[in-house]
Amino acid sequence: MSPRSSPRDLRASDADRDRVLAMLAEARSDGRLTVDEHAERVQRAIAARTLGELAELTTDLAVSSAQPVRLDSGKVIAGIFGPARRDGRWVVPESLTVTAMFGEVEVDFTQAILQASRVQIYATVFGGRLRLIVPDGVSVLVSGHMVLGRKRGSTPPAGPGTPVIEVKALVLGGELAVRTPPKTRRFRLFSRN
Repeated sequence: MSPRSSPRDLRASDADRDRVLAMLAEARSDGRLTVDEHAERVQRAIAARTLGELAELTTDLAVSSAQPVRLDSGKVIAGIFGPARRDGRWVVPESLTVTAMFGEVEVDFTQAILQASRVQIYATVFGGRLRLIVPDGVSVLVSGHMVLGRKRGSTPPAGPGTPVIEVKALVLGGELAVRTPPKTRRFRLFSRN
């Protein structure tokens, strides 16, 4: 079995470059970057091949939760007596530990980069709520124990080649919710003659 690439070594997409370029433009327009610094970083962003190369360009421009590409996502998310959230463009490790203890935790996978086709989440919910938001085409399997707790939502069963998020949960007096993002509505205007 070959070792997985580090998140820093994953190939960058055009969308990743666009996010970084947008942050660089914003930093130039509000004076955080000089004209020369902006030009140099834009050239590096366009030439970047990996997520690590892109991430280096914005580390001094925003806090880690506001970065256009997040590589330091870690393997633990905890909302203890308060909220916690993981969203945006982040690299999902093969296993993740999530704790919601008298708090609310939201883990949004809609823009995330899944390194593996099967991700395991070890979830503990005690008097709190864990909400998982997954895009269409990703299946979530929940197993474990629920005592005075409840599970809401579901995703279609996994088919061949479908990425799977397997949740092994212990829910005591709390809630585990799985949902897909709301669909955008398109409105048509018809003219009556």
